[in-house]
Amino acid sequence: MTPLDLAGYLIAGLMTAVALWRMPAALWGDEDDRRRRALWGCYAGFAAALWTKTRVVRIGLNDSSVTDLSVLIKHYTATVAILAILSYIVAIYGQYPDAGDVPRHVRFARLIQQVAAKASVATLVLLTVLFFTVVDRSVPSDRFVADHAGQWGATLYMSVFYLYLGTASAVCAYQWALATASAGLRRLRIGLGMMTFAMFIGVGYTVSRTLFLWVSVIDPPSEAFALDFDEITEASQVVLFAFFAVGASIPALSNIRRRAKLWRAQVRLHALWHELMAAFPDQPFDPPASLVRELTRFGTPADLRIDRWTADIADAVEKLRHYAPDTLLAAAGAAAEATATDRERTGPLTDAYWIKAALAAHADGAAPGHAAAVGTQHATDQDGEVAWLVRVAAAYRTVTADRARQVLESSTETAAAAKEQTA
Repeated sequence: MTPLDLAGYLIAGLMTAVALWRMPAALWGDEDDRRRRALWGCYAGFAAALWTKTRVVRIGLNDSSVTDLSVLIKHYTATVAILAILSYIVAIYGQYPDAGDVPRHVRFARLIQQVAAKASVATLVLLTVLFFTVVDRSVPSDRFVADHAGQWGATLYMSVFYLYLGTASAVCAYQWALATASAGLRRLRIGLGMMTFAMFIGVGYTVSRTLFLWVSVIDPPSEAFALDFDEITEASQVVLFAFFAVGASIPALSNIRRRAKLWRAQVRLHALWHELMAAFPDQPFDPPASLVRELTRFGTPADLRIDRWTADIADAVEKLRHYAPDTLLAAAGAAAEATATDRERTGPLTDAYWIKAALAAHADGAAPGHAAAVGTQHATDQDGEVAWLVRVAAAYRTVTADRARQVLESSTETAAAAKEQTA
């Protein structure tokens, strides 16, 4: 395997990883979010095209019943990806009104997008016709451009595709260069700058290859020169896609930290939430499931799921107040002080003891009564509440069922003694 083949696998894997990363937001996001869907379509299309260029896939398809099939599939998927990226450009400028003072580059982008759909269909049809009629496919090729250098049929076929690809690259380079100059955030400028650079490489790639093919028709090159030229331009395309994938991802990297924080919160809250929802199955929107199943509910964004779980836990605690004795809070606090060596753990551990003991009372069939005392609110906003519940959930995992029942029995005995004294 040559270094270029290895780079092909790496860049195909990178583009696939980015497409998978963006897939949940694109497929299950807001119906009006055309920008995410268009960008994801671009990633997915180019990922498929890049895999057809890898050595194993390329040779396997080219040696199939349809000779050089990898070339046709690559150009199909790349054409769809190009249409998606042109739609992405228009979606970026969607905040401008259709009438009134619309900037020239916005009008230009909208015009290109209107033409792009028809041009894409025409390109696909023309490529298909030329591929099965004028391209010499008598022998399977490994490097299509190098192997067909000097053949007018393959030159015409590739020129059609390169005209479409080069025009789209030029449009993207122009639009993203303007967007880079006006971007306010540093990470956005960096990302757009990398994408602009990638598109300039794309323009050079298509122009150089088109010139090479037509010059080769007039003056056929040596096999070694054709192969060297093909590998050099293929290497430039690897650089192109690397800059494009990373550049388009940089503006979204600021969300990774928050997403990771939400993911950790889900992992830590799940056990507490699941036990409470099992006690009150009518409480959640959906029946509680395993942690893996909950984390793979891509139809619900992580922040919304955390909000629901927080509300579910609060509502369940409110219901448990009607099954717990008034003295349970004091007993839970005493147990926490006797157990915790760190004062910062006393508060979360008190809530954990109270919830576990109240669940035991509910499971024992205690008759509902008036609302018992419960711990005071420890947060002033949603993030603070989640952070507190994460600490409570961590403490909850350390409370055994036997210890919680001892706390419940202690509070019940205290309540009974207080009742006798009152009597």
